[in-house]
Amino acid sequence: MKSNEPNWQAGLSLASFAQPVKQVLSELGLAQLSTFPRAVQLNYIVDQRFREAWQGPEFVDQGQLNVSETRYYEEIIAEDNCIPTREDSWHDLFNACIWLQFPLTKQYLNMLHVQDIRDHGVHPRTKRRNHVTHFDECGVILAVPHQYLQQANELLQQLASHEWLEALYFRRECWQQQIFAFVFGHANLEMMLSPFMGLTGKWLAVEVDDNFAHLSAFEQTQHLDQALLRRIRQLDDFNPPRLMPPLPLLGVPGWWTGQTEQFYRNTDYFRPLPAGKGTTPQLPLT
Repeated sequence: MKSNEPNWQAGLSLASFAQPVKQVLSELGLAQLSTFPRAVQLNYIVDQRFREAWQGPEFVDQGQLNVSETRYYEEIIAEDNCIPTREDSWHDLFNACIWLQFPLTKQYLNMLHVQDIRDHGVHPRTKRRNHVTHFDECGVILAVPHQYLQQANELLQQLASHEWLEALYFRRECWQQQIFAFVFGHANLEMMLSPFMGLTGKWLAVEVDDNFAHLSAFEQTQHLDQALLRRIRQLDDFNPPRLMPPLPLLGVPGWWTGQTEQFYRNTDYFRPLPAGKGTTPQLPLT
């Protein structure tokens, strides 16, 4: 899928994309482009969305980097204030999308990486860097307005206990009303181009203001970005074990088709909680 094709989505059907992919491409104005987005288009979106308020790095095409560059990716971002972005790469494009939606959190994750690299070296990775990477690649944010904390905590506990049928099917009306789901992991967005059974994320619950549902898409992500940053700090920067429980992504109400009761009874995908598995230190959300 090259940038000189008439349509950069050639060979892929928008109808086959999971709903979060359609949303992010539409919300950032990427779906209307005729060629695969490069750094210049991404930086233009920065200017349009944030004007003078943007404090994040600049996007640069990977091909512009010196061929002798040996620094770790996160070090380049921190030291040069730029985000190397591979040309014609869905993975890197979705990474850029998350930067455009959650710049404060992405910069904070970069800082955690660099802090551990300087303290412990690039290899082997620290446990915290592994946790940060897992959220960066596969994270899902579950945003809960303050007024629904009690109801949402019950649903979140069901998710943590793998009570999938109750949390995702019988209480599906609660989603996008009492609890709002956002994909943060750019690797999961890439996989949601061609969704498959088994596709799973790791969730982090965050409290938001009561008027969250009435905000525009841009306002929601900016508000959630600040709330997520506070939440990560509250949870000791991803240090606690078993922090992020799994979430079968195709089961999130509205994210995929065919979400019948029988679909949620497929225990090969919606797996029961393993014996002896502890609860997440996230809960209760207060």
